[in-house]
Amino acid sequence: MTQGSTHGPEAYPVALYVHIPFCARKCPYCDFNTYAGMDALYDAFVQALVREIRLAGEILGRPALRTLFLGGGTPTVLAARHLEAILIAVHDAFNIAPEAELTSEANPGTVDRAKFHTLRDLGINRLSLGAQSFDPEELRFLGRIHDVQDIARAVEHARASGFDNINLDLIYGLPNQPPDTWERTLRQALSLAPEHISCYALTVEEDTPLARWVQEGRVSPTNDDLQAERYAQAMDILGSAGYTHYEISNWARPGRECAHNLVYWRNEPYLGLGPGAHAFDLRRRWWTIRSPREYTARASNAHPPPASGGDAWERLFRWLAESTIAGWEAISLEQGQGETMVLGLRLLQEGVERARFRARFGQDPVQRYREQVERLVAWGLLTVDEARIRLTPRAYPIANRVFVEFI
Repeated sequence: MTQGSTHGPEAYPVALYVHIPFCARKCPYCDFNTYAGMDALYDAFVQALVREIRLAGEILGRPALRTLFLGGGTPTVLAARHLEAILIAVHDAFNIAPEAELTSEANPGTVDRAKFHTLRDLGINRLSLGAQSFDPEELRFLGRIHDVQDIARAVEHARASGFDNINLDLIYGLPNQPPDTWERTLRQALSLAPEHISCYALTVEEDTPLARWVQEGRVSPTNDDLQAERYAQAMDILGSAGYTHYEISNWARPGRECAHNLVYWRNEPYLGLGPGAHAFDLRRRWWTIRSPREYTARASNAHPPPASGGDAWERLFRWLAESTIAGWEAISLEQGQGETMVLGLRLLQEGVERARFRARFGQDPVQRYREQVERLVAWGLLTVDEARIRLTPRAYPIANRVFVEFI
């Protein structure tokens, strides 16, 4: 088996990502594969996506589903009937374990109590709300369609609908962001008692309105030192509130870590469906065409899947390659090892587990990367014990300096 593993992707329960590429309005900083003003495509898109979900499950033999992440975009811009069709297809196509984590992203400006009830009734048991800020001026700058009150109202409605696992996404390091503004955002987020909080530094991505504003001098560029200061604030405030800093950008109550994202950080296989989604089966990585219209047309007209020819994941890849896959790459042993190190080191408490690495690649990571590990330990950026390799707190703000050593 490629990468030195002793078992293929079929040995893992499926982690499924489903991409909904629609938003009510595209935020000026966003470079995700999302589109506004495509409401007329919703019906046909959902029909095509449902067909692909069902056939993918059929090819894989209705395997156990360990996690689902319904992301975007904003899944909750879809009507309740659309969400129902998608989630019923997932239930029919996969064997959902009782302990499975089923997440849906939601924008506080595109939800109501009825939609939350629909999601909860169909098995969604975790919500990720794109709060981003609790400052009205920052919300306007970020182009969000919700206000501060909408965030609290969304959490209230979610709780009333039975959700006991809620994440709030926050963005820090806006140009010239004062420390007290960021602290107020953190304190107000904590007042809603979410089980999980994600904090992401604002990044100026190419070909976005924000990048154009910076280039034109209308907006100051982001500042690395300022962002490091805001990150330190988050570590202090969230840590003091009892949240575990388990991943570079993520904090959780004990036992409420995001199980779906742990699959990514452990570099385990996952299936992605929908425009622009990525998938990884240990042997290769592939990505779907980005255009929602083209995806809808191709997924709607895809030939029936083959009944035989290689293992189930091989058949799935070959079938998708004839319809919705835009490109793919083979993952070499060296690349797989390096990616496992980089992704695993993002997990601040768990790190790269040496036994897991040995089981997968037949080699201890400390021996495989002896030179890099010794250098990073000497610099005070890594710590090593018998069980794992981890970043030191000193490395958290400059983690990319560590990661490049393994690429």
